[in-house]
Amino acid sequence: MGLARRLYRGEINVDFVGKWRLWYSLSGILLFISIAGLLINGLNLGVEFRGGTVFSFKSEQATVQQVREAVLNEGAHQAIVQSAGTGGWRVTTESLPENTREQVQSQIAKDFNTPVGQVSVQAIGPSWGGEVSQKAWIGLGVFMLAIILYLSMAFEPKMALSAIVALVHDLVITAGIYAWSGFEVTPATLLGFLTILGYSLYDAVVVFDMIKEVTAKLGHTSKMTYSMAANNALNHTLIRSLNTSLVAILPVAAILFIGTTLLGAGTLKDLSLALFVGMIVGTYSSLCVATPLLVTLKEREPKYQAIARRLASTGSGKGPKGSKSAAVAKG
Repeated sequence: MGLARRLYRGEINVDFVGKWRLWYSLSGILLFISIAGLLINGLNLGVEFRGGTVFSFKSEQATVQQVREAVLNEGAHQAIVQSAGTGGWRVTTESLPENTREQVQSQIAKDFNTPVGQVSVQAIGPSWGGEVSQKAWIGLGVFMLAIILYLSMAFEPKMALSAIVALVHDLVITAGIYAWSGFEVTPATLLGFLTILGYSLYDAVVVFDMIKEVTAKLGHTSKMTYSMAANNALNHTLIRSLNTSLVAILPVAAILFIGTTLLGAGTLKDLSLALFVGMIVGTYSSLCVATPLLVTLKEREPKYQAIARRLASTGSGKGPKGSKSAAVAKG
């Protein structure tokens, strides 16, 4: 508790930039695990992307096994059964011909004492799913391009590159968790992905704005290197980032853990998982990936290399052990 109190009072200066090897190693491990999940398991694409048939109805007495058997016994080869709120059920199958859809609909109505008209049937063709996928990729590409243009104009290209790397980092890790967990990827999931991109971008912009303000004063007579100035700026925004993340994550966690487990709100879990994981990873990447990467790029510039060498020669610019400024000065 004492450490947390000192952290929130700004009495602790965390060496984010100096521990860049730790952050890069951790991110490398997370990315490796995530990519392995995508290659081994792949994403569990929802019916909206791969096409299929969806049956929706209500029955408070039904069980998952009973619903699955009712659907499979009438000609479907696979059935994904989901609870959709109190007494609600959603069954996804492969694309079924019209006569089989009618048989399944009738069987559900018979087994669970539900009028046939209250058993909703939705047939989604693979071409429509392909169109949704194409539009999703176009939307993501436009979003990324807009980010690059905005950051390049508002800040500089190196900040834009660092932010894009952090965003891709967040997307890959979140997608990897989806691959390992087997959660279904639906249009709601894509909305969650775009939301976390916006959230992560906001966090990065706040940090970069402070870094831009602090490092603008660096010159030949400066008493700190670029990495030291960036780390100070990062610590000034640390409490703001943590508070914003905590306030955003708590309601999402409530939806994910309480809504999907206790209330059976299965339709919310696709969106809430993307938001929950993305917000945590986004906060981490804005603090431990985007800024150290920006420092790596900026410390290569002759101006900041000269500052680091001058301060190292006078002994007044020694950063924390393992800092990039120290490495530059030795070089």
